[in-house]
Amino acid sequence: MTQSTHDPSPEAIAQGVDEEAVESNRRLYTGWQWILFAVLAITYAVFHLVSLNVLPMETWSYRIVHICGALILGFALYTGVRFSEPDQPGSRPWVKGLGYLLLLPAAYALLQVWLMQRTLAGGAMRIDAAVEAWHFGYPLMLATFAAIVLSWFQRQHRERLASADLALMACAVASAAYLLLIYNTPMRMSTGTAFAPPGIAYAAIAGSALILELTRRVAGLALVIISVLFLAYVFAGPYLPGFLGYPGLSVQRFFSQVYTDAGILGPTTAVSSTYIILFIIFAAFLQASKVGDYFVNFAFAAAGRARGGPAKVSIFASGLMGMINGTSAGNVVSTGSLTIPLMKKVGYPGKSAGAIEAAASTGGQIMPPIMGAGAFIMAEITGIPYTEIAVAALIPAILYFASVYFMVDFEAARKGMQGMRKEEIPQFRRLVKQVYLFAPIVILIAALFMGYSVIRAGTLATASAAVVSWLSPYKMGPRAILKALQLAGTMSIQIIAVCACAGLIVGVISLTGVGARFSSLLLGLAGVSQLLALFFAMCISILLGMGMPTTAAYAVAASVVAPGLINIGIQPLVAHFFVFYFAVVSAITPPVALASYAAAGISGANAMATSVTSFKVGLAAFIVPFMFFYSPALLMEGSWLQILRVGVTATLGIVLLAAAVQAWFFGPVKAWQRLLMLVGALCMIYGGIYTDVAGLAIGALLFLMQRGSHGGGTKAATSG
Repeated sequence: MTQSTHDPSPEAIAQGVDEEAVESNRRLYTGWQWILFAVLAITYAVFHLVSLNVLPMETWSYRIVHICGALILGFALYTGVRFSEPDQPGSRPWVKGLGYLLLLPAAYALLQVWLMQRTLAGGAMRIDAAVEAWHFGYPLMLATFAAIVLSWFQRQHRERLASADLALMACAVASAAYLLLIYNTPMRMSTGTAFAPPGIAYAAIAGSALILELTRRVAGLALVIISVLFLAYVFAGPYLPGFLGYPGLSVQRFFSQVYTDAGILGPTTAVSSTYIILFIIFAAFLQASKVGDYFVNFAFAAAGRARGGPAKVSIFASGLMGMINGTSAGNVVSTGSLTIPLMKKVGYPGKSAGAIEAAASTGGQIMPPIMGAGAFIMAEITGIPYTEIAVAALIPAILYFASVYFMVDFEAARKGMQGMRKEEIPQFRRLVKQVYLFAPIVILIAALFMGYSVIRAGTLATASAAVVSWLSPYKMGPRAILKALQLAGTMSIQIIAVCACAGLIVGVISLTGVGARFSSLLLGLAGVSQLLALFFAMCISILLGMGMPTTAAYAVAASVVAPGLINIGIQPLVAHFFVFYFAVVSAITPPVALASYAAAGISGANAMATSVTSFKVGLAAFIVPFMFFYSPALLMEGSWLQILRVGVTATLGIVLLAAAVQAWFFGPVKAWQRLLMLVGALCMIYGGIYTDVAGLAIGALLFLMQRGSHGGGTKAATSG
C-alpha cells in the first residue's frame, strides 16, 4: 500500500486499516433495505448504551433481548449458504414460497405468546400445558428447524434477504417473547423442576438451535460441533462408563434450565451484554475517528527503519489493534493486509511474514488494559476485580511481545535484512503532534484505576473518542456517530453469537457435573505429578480452543479446566491465567490455527507451514504459563522486589530463548551454545533465586563468548 496522492500529509502511509471487513457470506443491501437494517443496527447499539447507563432492565430480560437482537441482525446480514452469482437466478420459486409459508407457524407462536400474556394478566396462575405444546411449542419448533434446513439450500443474490431467514428472525422474536413473559412471573422459579411450564423447554430448544445456526454462519463449524457433542453428552452420559457417566437429565428438565443463568444467560452472555458490547462500541468509535490508521502509522514511524522494520511494525500495530478488537484472525486481516506484503518486500519468506503477523495479532488478546474480551469474562467468572487482572497481565504481556520482538530481530540480523528507507515511512515528529489520538485509551486506563466501573470507564472513553476526533482531520459529526453505532451493531453479532453458544456448553458442564468429574481426574494426576496435571490441562485448553474465537475458547476451558487446577491447590488467578493463555494461543497452535491460516491467506504461503512457524515465534506463550505456577510473582503476586527480580530475569531468559530458537545472538550460534542458551533461558524464566543466578551466569558466559567472536563487526543483538 502506498501513500495516497490525494492526502497532503506525508504521514499517511497506512490507510484503510479502520475500514470495515465484509465477510464472504455477508449481505450487502441497497436502497430501503440498507436503511432498514442500518436503523436496526443503530437501534441495537443505542439500546445497550441506554440500558447500561440510563435505564437498566431486569437482568434476565436484558440478556434475552441482547441475544434476540443479535439473532435478528445476524440472520438479516449473514446467509446460510453461498450467494448466487449476479448473472444467475436464485433458488426456485417454490423454495422461496416455502420460506414465506414457514412465517405462518412462527407468527402463530408469537400470537399465542400475546394471548398467554392476556391470560396471565387476567389473573391466571399458569397456562394450560396442552395450549403451550400444541399452540406455541410445536409451531415454533416446526418453523425453526424447517427454516434452518431450508436456509442451507435457498440461494439468493447478495443484496436480497432470503425468505427462510425472515422466518428465522420471526422465530427468534417468538422464542424471546415467551421467555420474557414467563421469566417475569413467579413461574421463573420453577426452571429445572418437574413444575416448569413446558413452553420454556420448547422456547429454549428453538433458541439454542437458532444460536447454533447463527454461530455456524459467523464463526464456522468448530464451535458448533463441540456444542453438539456436549449436548449429545447430556443424553448419552448415563450410558457411558467410568468418570464420564452421570444419572441423566430429561429433555424437559435440561432445556427448561439451560436458557437461564445456569447456561446461555450465564457468565458468557453477562459479559457480552455489558463489557464486550460496550468495548465493541468503543472500538467502532475509534475506527470512525481513524485511530487505527494512526496506530499503524505511529508504529511505522517508531520501528520502520529498524532491521526487519515492517515485522517490528507488525508487532506494535497488531498488539495495539488486537487489544481493542478482540479477535486474532480479524486483526490479522485488518493489519496484515498492510504489514505482510511489506515484510515480504524486505526479505521475510511468506511463511515467516504470516507467522509474525499471526503471533503479534494473537498477543493483542493478552495485552492490558483491554485484553480483547477475555479479561472481562475472567473478572465475571472469578470475582477478581478487573483492574487486578489487568495489572497481573502486564509482565506476561511484556514477556510475550519481547519474545516475538527478539525472534524477529535475530532472524533479521541472521538474514542481513535492512529496514525501510526514510522516505518510505511517516515522519515521527509530525505524528507526535497527533499523539492526542491516544487520549481515549489513556482516559479508559485512568478511569479504571481511579475506581470507576468498567461500564462507566468504557462510556467515558467512547465519548472521548468522538471529542478527540474534532482535533483531527476526521471530525465525527452526527452522521459519523450514526455510522459508528451501525458498525458497532454489526461488529457485535459474531461475539454475541459465540458467547451465547459458549454459554450452552457451560450450561451442559454445570448441569451434568462433568466439570467436577474432570476436576477429580486432574486431582488424581496431581497425586502423581503436578507438572503432569498442568501439561494435561494445557492440552485440553488448546484442544477446546482449536478453531474457536478467543472468548469462547476461554469461556469453555475456564468451565472445564480451571476448577480442576484450583482443586489441586493453584490460586484462582493463576489457574485462570493459565487456561486463558492457552485458549488464546490455540489461534497459532497447529494443526488448527485460525490466526495463522488467515495470515497464510494473505501471504500466499502454505497454511500448515505458517502455523508451525507462528508456533515457533510465539514459543514463549507456551512456557510462561507454567511459570505462573512456580513463580506467581509474574502475575504481580508478591513483594515489589520479588516482582522486579522475576520480571527482569524472565525477560533476559526470553532473549536467550529467542537466540536459541533463531541460532543467532551477536552472530551465528553453534549447536552446543544453543543447547546451553536453552538451559539458561529456562533457568531464568523459572523464577527461583538459585535458577536465576545459574541462568544469569550462563547468559553472561555466552555474552562474553559472542562479543569476543562477533562483537567487532556485528551490531548488538538488541539494536533496532
